[in-house]
Amino acid sequence: MKKSSGFTLIELIIVIIIIGILAGIAIPRFISQTTNARIAALNGMASSLNSTVLLAVSQYTAQGVPTSTSISMTGQTVTVNAGTGYPVGSAAGIGSAMRQANGFTPTYGSTTTYNFATTITNCNVTYAETTGTVAVTTSGC
Repeated sequence: MKKSSGFTLIELIIVIIIIGILAGIAIPRFISQTTNARIAALNGMASSLNSTVLLAVSQYTAQGVPTSTSISMTGQTVTVNAGTGYPVGSAAGIGSAMRQANGFTPTYGSTTTYNFATTITNCNVTYAETTGTVAVTTSGC
């Protein structure tokens, strides 16, 4: 009697079916991680903006001149709103206070928007210069 080794055709087909089922379950989970990564990056950016605004207001308050429109943050001159200390929505304001926003492109204005380097609609962080509030929009991520 001849001794055979290896897998039978049935065993190989079953293994291929099992791999196909696992791939059908795993691939959609990995695809959705792109959205989760974008949202995490936006939340990180929002936290950085919040911290920057709080540091600017703290420096403004410590300066003790309520009519001043600029502060110095570690050698950078930051333009702020007189009376509140919130950085203005410009490169000289929030842009100077943030210094770096790697991976994000700011659009300055009274409401400054930070988008990913590749613009994705409704997936950004906004900063309002009048109230110092930061909002995250994730509906398009």
